[in-house]
Amino acid sequence: MNRRQFFITAGAAIGWVVMSDRDRLILAQPKFSTYPFSLGVASGDPQSDSVVLWTRLAPDPLGSPSMPKVSIPLTWKIATDAQMTKIVQKGTTLATPEWGHAVHVVVEKLLPGQWYWYQFQVGQEKSPMGRTRTLPAPGARLDQLKFAFVSCQNYEYGYYTAYEHLAQENVDMVFHLGDYIYEGDPRPGRPRQHVGSNPVDLATYRLRYALYKSDPHLQAAHAAFPFICIWDDHEVDNDYAKDQSKDFVDPVVFLRRRQAAYQAYYEHLPLRPTAQPQGINLQLYRRFQFGDLAEFHCLDTRQYRDDQACAKGKGGGQVVFDCPERLDPQRSLLGSEQERWLLQGLQQSSARWTVIAQQLMMAELKQGLAPLLGYWTDGWDGYAATRQRILAAIAEYRPANPVVIGGDIHSFWVTDLKSDFQDPQSPVLATEFVGTSISSSGPNYKLFALALKNNPHVKFFESRYRGYAVCIISPELWTTHFRIVDTVKKPKSQIRTLASFQVKNGQPGAQQI
Repeated sequence: MNRRQFFITAGAAIGWVVMSDRDRLILAQPKFSTYPFSLGVASGDPQSDSVVLWTRLAPDPLGSPSMPKVSIPLTWKIATDAQMTKIVQKGTTLATPEWGHAVHVVVEKLLPGQWYWYQFQVGQEKSPMGRTRTLPAPGARLDQLKFAFVSCQNYEYGYYTAYEHLAQENVDMVFHLGDYIYEGDPRPGRPRQHVGSNPVDLATYRLRYALYKSDPHLQAAHAAFPFICIWDDHEVDNDYAKDQSKDFVDPVVFLRRRQAAYQAYYEHLPLRPTAQPQGINLQLYRRFQFGDLAEFHCLDTRQYRDDQACAKGKGGGQVVFDCPERLDPQRSLLGSEQERWLLQGLQQSSARWTVIAQQLMMAELKQGLAPLLGYWTDGWDGYAATRQRILAAIAEYRPANPVVIGGDIHSFWVTDLKSDFQDPQSPVLATEFVGTSISSSGPNYKLFALALKNNPHVKFFESRYRGYAVCIISPELWTTHFRIVDTVKKPKSQIRTLASFQVKNGQPGAQQI
């Protein structure tokens, strides 16, 4: 069989199949009835000398499986100019059925701090062109870093107009802080609708990702900048915690679902092959060093966390008013290994700005009206001891200019992080910026605004707009712009800046400008 060729037809792909040396069926000369790069291209996880290039072959991504269960060779090339005339590297990789015909090409031996352009080709079909950037050399003196951070892009709740504008921003890269997809059955009456039922296995998660990644504005943002991605809960199931679902599914059964969701996440994002799932686990927390200017510690607050406190027969997060369990020092949001990794990183940090990129709002938030004040158990308030250990490490190790960025809550927040949130005179240890959602609806503005008087460490709150944050870091100043669109209910909304804040070197706490 490895000496002869035979003709097959499998959905939209037609070509010659040969047997490789490793007994892998390879579609050597593929032809497609429709465009195979329907999900676009992306890059991510940059280092100073390498970057990951991603695409997935999907001629009919929302239809029945259209790819044959054979591997398909793709060629790729990367250049230093947008016309792709100055090719610096090229190669061939295999898109295999085991990973949904997605590829993660790690291009090495690149120059630091350099923009590159890249493209894939399969048969006679060429992908869209993408642009990416390597990190500066370790320890290099930098005058500026400019990045955006985004989160929470529920397809059903509106259009990705924010991504349309983000693709035109002058930033070096984008941090995605979770909720890349949303699970759940389609709901009528919304601006857009999910395709397929609530995802529970690999096929249905692949379908949900294909729907999201078919959006042209999301594709444009991915093609314009490298992304650094971490997840939250909706990539699997709302408010899940490690092996626990909010619906009390048998952990053995739920872990099978989680494993499928983790694989689909890896298949659709520009992660390094070191993040390829191993059984039920996927290694996601990691660091990125931007010369001497900034170091980012990217966290995973889902895979290792303890179950939510004081559930009292209810699944997932809830507001609790009397819950000593949430203060239990044995409970962890990060898991012991990741927590040690973070604390060690804070102790050894030597950058001018120390950034913790994670999914949630870290500051304490008393909800409700006095005297009945409660705490949300699915966020940091439900794991207060973990937060206290991190803030204590910041106070002890004194990493330079600590800043926390987060998402999840579908609203903009600026807070002072303190060792004692009950004491207004407690010193400010770090600054926090929380971004709103790309499209997911925000919490009740009036209800949360009423709670602000019980949270004096909150400098700013706004939940009525969708958008993203753009941050500009220099050695002496951090500036954050909250960028919003007027509506996501219909396309073509304009972009504007809602508010801007600055943090000065050596002075924790943001000031509005």
